[in-house]
Amino acid sequence: MAKSLQDYAEWLDERKLMWPAAPAVVPAKATPYLKPLPDVRGIVWSVYGTLLRISDGKLLILHPEPMRMQIALEKTIEEFNMWNSMSRKPGAPWEYMLQQYTRIVEDRQLAGSGRKGESPEVNAAETWKALIERLGKKEYSYDEDQYGDLDDFAEKVAYFFQSCLQGVAANDGALETLQSVMNAGYTQGLVADAQPFTLVQMLRALGQQQDRMPFLGDLFDPNCLVLSVREGCRQPSVALFEKCVSQFDRLGMAPNEILYVGSRLKDELAPAKKLGLRTALFAGDKNSLQATSADLKLPELRPDRILTELAQVRQILGVG
Repeated sequence: MAKSLQDYAEWLDERKLMWPAAPAVVPAKATPYLKPLPDVRGIVWSVYGTLLRISDGKLLILHPEPMRMQIALEKTIEEFNMWNSMSRKPGAPWEYMLQQYTRIVEDRQLAGSGRKGESPEVNAAETWKALIERLGKKEYSYDEDQYGDLDDFAEKVAYFFQSCLQGVAANDGALETLQSVMNAGYTQGLVADAQPFTLVQMLRALGQQQDRMPFLGDLFDPNCLVLSVREGCRQPSVALFEKCVSQFDRLGMAPNEILYVGSRLKDELAPAKKLGLRTALFAGDKNSLQATSADLKLPELRPDRILTELAQVRQILGVG
């Protein structure tokens, strides 16, 4: 029976492979503002840069540094024995793969999201699926008993490649904060730039803060998860927050009863604020924080609260 993505990730861990380390936290120059918000009933989080710290501060499936792409592609080509089915053109195998990979990503970015004014989200698994199909014309094959069908295999390749490209870890206090907020009766959700592997990656990172990986439903309402890869558009996106508002409306919550927590003022908090959500800027790590002093003074951008630690959201909510 083929491994699930979670099983596959655990199997990789057993092999003690070398991955890029998550960056150390670099404190930002920020002063927390934690006055309680008594009317909030739901909390919505961003993932990368907020719950998770990640190399470069945000998720990148196409990295601007060629060396980073080279290392990740070389490891992926070797891991999945792709070289024998690649075209023999001048240059190193990773260079040819990079050309193909980049072309697919850029073509899909140009194709648009289908929503006016929205930036498209490129599905990393679909990108690898297209590359694998091209390899298949050169009689490329893989172990379906282990990896599953083409869609499942492409998802695992995408996870492996991303693990080689960017290191991730849960931010300090992330799991304990999520658990305490959920246990206090608040509804928690996500609105985030994400890929098909994001939930597995997030839960595994959170699990490092205790003895076992938590269950998704113990932390979030499964009906309140808005992920860019599912919606086809990425931040900044009003459409993602419209979906969020619709989800919480079915639970009887108005936008002003929802608090959104993110680290990118213009890309994440601004569209949330535009739709009436309360906003909290996570300014705990300079690596992911995207906000200037001038931005914070603008009424259309100014967050309702500022956090320098994730656990501070409990003070805003009055959760012990």
